[in-house]
Amino acid sequence: MPNADVPAYGDFADVALHLQESFLHNMEVEALLRDLAEYAATRLGAQGQECSCEITVLRPKKTPATASSRPGAALITPLELHHGDGPGLTAMRTAGTVLMADLRSDLRWPEYATAARQQGVLSVLSIPADLEGDTKGVLTLYCSHPVASGSDGISAAEAFVRRASKGLKLALRMLKLEETRDGMSAAMQTRTVIDLATGAIMAQNRCSQSAAFKVLRDASNSRNMKLREVAAAVVASVAGAGETFTYFDE
Repeated sequence: MPNADVPAYGDFADVALHLQESFLHNMEVEALLRDLAEYAATRLGAQGQECSCEITVLRPKKTPATASSRPGAALITPLELHHGDGPGLTAMRTAGTVLMADLRSDLRWPEYATAARQQGVLSVLSIPADLEGDTKGVLTLYCSHPVASGSDGISAAEAFVRRASKGLKLALRMLKLEETRDGMSAAMQTRTVIDLATGAIMAQNRCSQSAAFKVLRDASNSRNMKLREVAAAVVASVAGAGETFTYFDE
């Protein structure tokens, strides 16, 4: 568990700078979380006492993102998702720190505790991250030794998460904007192909725009193909195999 000698809350200003540098090199959620988990394990670990860190972020309409400070090791967090409850999920749900001081005697989640002990874990500390909207996050420390409730190390870990939450919140906001931009770009490209195909059908059949679009839609349904794929085939038949382009300023 966190070292009692770890600096107090006011001394974790380096976390924000580390997240800033990390985000410049890790533009994907999993990579960013993995780097933060490794940094947390380094900053909060106690000499001679093995602890690892996992960070999980749950975002609406996104697959849960989890990363660990242990390269190549099996993730423990999915055990909670499998069993439907555990310290990390409880911490996110209640917005409060959850400590399993000794998995040999803590009976709250017996199946989870048994599975974690099989990986050499004897204590678990889950601290929720303060993120935006419906996005939830939690930093969980797994240690090979029992931990006393109320230790200074727990307070230090909570201070670390408070600092990290600010940088993580900003990084996730920027990633969301990037994903939104990419989604809009893809939608515009699809719309361009459909508009070109509709225009080609209008010219060939001398029909209205609505009638031309109905031809595309009917072909999509009868051939069990996406509308964009049918439209691309129409454009290719008229203009050859060349790609279509959507022009806009970013």
